[in-house]
Amino acid sequence: MTSANATPPGNSRDSGNSQDTGNNADNPWPVRTVNRKIAEWINRLGQIWVEGQVTQVSRRPGTRTSFLTLRDPAADISITVTCSPDLLMRTEVPVTEGSHVVMLGRPDFYAGRGTISLRVTDIRPIGVGQLLLRIERLKQLLAAEGLFDPRLKRSLPFLPRTVGLISGRASAAQRDVMSVAQARWTQVRFAVRDAPVQGPTAVPRILAHLADLDADPEIDVIVIARGGGSVEDLLPFSDEALLRAVAACTTPVISAIGHEPDNPLLDLVADIRAATPTDAAKRVVPDVTAELAGIAEMRRRSAHALRNWVHREERVIAGLRARPVLANPFTMIDRRSDDVERMRRDIRRDVSRMVDAEQRRVEHLSARLSTLGPAQTLARGYAVVQRVDDGEPHVVTSTDQMPAGARLRIRVGDGAAAAEVTSPQPAPDAEKHTAKSTDTPSTKRSTK
Repeated sequence: MTSANATPPGNSRDSGNSQDTGNNADNPWPVRTVNRKIAEWINRLGQIWVEGQVTQVSRRPGTRTSFLTLRDPAADISITVTCSPDLLMRTEVPVTEGSHVVMLGRPDFYAGRGTISLRVTDIRPIGVGQLLLRIERLKQLLAAEGLFDPRLKRSLPFLPRTVGLISGRASAAQRDVMSVAQARWTQVRFAVRDAPVQGPTAVPRILAHLADLDADPEIDVIVIARGGGSVEDLLPFSDEALLRAVAACTTPVISAIGHEPDNPLLDLVADIRAATPTDAAKRVVPDVTAELAGIAEMRRRSAHALRNWVHREERVIAGLRARPVLANPFTMIDRRSDDVERMRRDIRRDVSRMVDAEQRRVEHLSARLSTLGPAQTLARGYAVVQRVDDGEPHVVTSTDQMPAGARLRIRVGDGAAAAEVTSPQPAPDAEKHTAKSTDTPSTKRSTK
């Protein structure tokens, strides 16, 4: 413990304190001095305004002092408050446990027991208008931070494995949620967490249960339920710490606080806002009877639609089968077969006509060829003379090729004869000229 008093210069036995206080291991303070110095420091605060929630009121008849406990709604911190009994009687609104108040007082340290308290001289209950104003300011702050953004809302599972339920012990809201949910689906499972739903201890207990349920992997949805009440009663569900904890949850949260007109800020932060606890039970689990009826209705409609489709397709098929081309598919083939037969006759007639014409042409050419051939020439009295003693037989076209003694083969129309030249006789020039112009046999070349 240190003090602002200075130690004498040259004192080197100060045990680790940089300030020169005159207090050290060789010069310790007695407890009375410590408490007195603490009281002096606390008295320097003077009068201060303090806001909180009254959690305990102790009026002792015949005494001049009443004791209260003032608690911070957002934290588990409290302070003892003392005041005159007359002050509690003069307040416009009676001060009871759970009241939100603003107090004017002076911190007082009781040196005998080493305790601190707040001696108040004025108590002002916070009215509904002030509470609503503070809730509205908090609403604007959270909205600016995006905690109400619909894109952050998580969807509910169709069939949750386990439903976490935070509500008052044996409360009507708890019974409504569980009974309605079990009536809709008998296999639903609940993990129930009892917690105060109003007063100074509500928020810490709800926060602890919320963190516990959110960390459980078996919990698929969390329901926070409470019946209706006044603005003061529902104030814990507009607490900033609770709202931020709900926004940070990874498990979907359903707010089922109060009745339809009640609108705490938890409704805006939660993923689903239920008008009542009963409405929350209807949202968290499906109605098995209604679902089975829906399935039966869909099966009936599906069967009816399928039958209609089959009948419609049967009519289409019947219409197609009634068409001539499908009623008697061979009609088209029979009609085309007559055309094919007619075309075959035409082709045969044309081919026969062409063959006959070509045959007559061949006969005509053959006749002309026979007329112009060497056989017909030989038949008219001409002869072909070939020399056979001079290598290969060859046709003789001049007397120069037939010297005396040359052996010849003379071919006529009906055969051939061998001959030998005894005395070649060249023809005069006139006869040569005549022979050339008349194609005499001696000048005409013939095949072998």
